[in-house]
Amino acid sequence: MSADRTARHVVVMGVSGSGKTTVAHGIAEATGFEFAEADAFHSPENIARMERGTPLTDADRWPWLTALAEWMAARDEAGVSTIITCSALRRSYRDVLRTGPPSVAFVHLDGPADVIRDRLSVRSGHFMPSSLLQSQIDTLEPLDLDESGVVLDLRKSPEDLVDDAVAWLSGGDGADAVP
Repeated sequence: MSADRTARHVVVMGVSGSGKTTVAHGIAEATGFEFAEADAFHSPENIARMERGTPLTDADRWPWLTALAEWMAARDEAGVSTIITCSALRRSYRDVLRTGPPSVAFVHLDGPADVIRDRLSVRSGHFMPSSLLQSQIDTLEPLDLDESGVVLDLRKSPEDLVDDAVAWLSGGDGADAVP
């Protein structure tokens, strides 16, 4: 892509265990967008807090979200489209992400808490303990009508979620979109 503002930036959002990484990888493969895992942008201190089961505060999150916005902005300047995974639980967090590139679209993976708990119970090798799921659910603010995004049912297969997201990004109606 050339640096003529044709780059696009997508955040796959949702609580821990919703399938963000799997779906984002699939979208990246289908679109050629550059992938980044937001967890890789966390400070060692934030990771240690989460490993101890301590929810992050907004003060903990601001530098992390700013780093993500800056990464997308730098990629935008280079004309490179991106896809990142980020919980993006609150509107204010999504607002920070939007301070980087000219526009950001959100793919929100949403579904029942019991399905997510089941997924977390079998997940290994991740610093985010399932004990923090309820704090994330309590924090989650759905996309507002003025936010560019789509909400997808995480009970669908990863392949169907990727197909729905790519269709939405292409202007199709593959899912229930938030205007």
